[in-house]
Amino acid sequence: MLRAAIGWLCLSALLLAGCASMGPPTIARDRFDYDRAVTTSWKRMMLLNLVKLRYGDTPMFLDVASIINSYSLEAQISLGAGFAETPGFDTGSIGGAGRYADKPTITYNPLLGERFTRSLMTPISPGVVVSLIQSGWAADAVLQMMVSSINGVQNRFGGGARARGADPEFQKIGATLRRIQASGVVGMRVEKTKENEWAVMTLHRKNITPELQEDIRTLRGLLGIRQDAKDIRVVYGSAPQNDEELAMVTRSFLEILIDTAASIEVPEAHVAEGSVTRTAAFDTDAAVGYQPMVRIRSGRDKPENPFVAIPYGDHWFWIENRDYRSKQIFSFLMIIFSLTDAGPAKGTPIVTIPAG
Repeated sequence: MLRAAIGWLCLSALLLAGCASMGPPTIARDRFDYDRAVTTSWKRMMLLNLVKLRYGDTPMFLDVASIINSYSLEAQISLGAGFAETPGFDTGSIGGAGRYADKPTITYNPLLGERFTRSLMTPISPGVVVSLIQSGWAADAVLQMMVSSINGVQNRFGGGARARGADPEFQKIGATLRRIQASGVVGMRVEKTKENEWAVMTLHRKNITPELQEDIRTLRGLLGIRQDAKDIRVVYGSAPQNDEELAMVTRSFLEILIDTAASIEVPEAHVAEGSVTRTAAFDTDAAVGYQPMVRIRSGRDKPENPFVAIPYGDHWFWIENRDYRSKQIFSFLMIIFSLTDAGPAKGTPIVTIPAG
């Protein structure tokens, strides 16, 4: 009996020692586990909202505002003995108990009201477009996704009442700017006055190649910008006020979602029954070499090893893991969503966690 008591005491000491150092080891595990879970749910939420828009359904964005986890490990041991005057009638008892608890507290914030309007329906600043190009995102992809028109040259729009094909010059502008971007010639600075703030884009550098000089001349010609203009002011608008101005009609994030959703591949049976419209195609698509920026496929069976997949109705929708371009643009789409979140700062939730 004494040996058993000693054994329980040792076990209790080990459990209490483990409780004392329980916090630090959980960081290495939980930080990556929660990161993976939040990232996966964020991708699935974005894809689900795209599919909802394709089917005329209502999108809903639900942010994970905070994750707070608490752990507890408790152990107790009881030992008792009784002695009688009569030999052989001594009594004894021994017992132990342990309890482990993992209690995550997760807070969600729905995107509603004024924050929904400001984040999803406000056009993105033209300065953000130029800044993304300068920071290394492909110029043609940025323009195709985020800009409706540039100095009056119209982009393609696949969904809604404004569906239309792109002007042939729009694709040329994006391709030419992409080549100029690769040379590092595109620069930007922000100028401020008491009333206004605007971006200034530059297309000038000494000792450039003849091919690059020709691309710059071509781009200025397509945009109607004077050939000797060194600083080009970037503004929001459908038409420039002079030949030193770049006027962009940028899209809101909701417009970006609608245009991206318009190219989702949907089952022919759904089109036939009227639950979704056929994917739009325009006469200029072949001329400009149009391809969907994100290819979202569909089928009845759950795909194997997709980049992201969600069920909707009786079908699955997904992005192939081997489709690098679609994965890259889809990730870029989520970055834009973060940039457009213009709501007020979220208050930190107050959560009381027992210390005992």
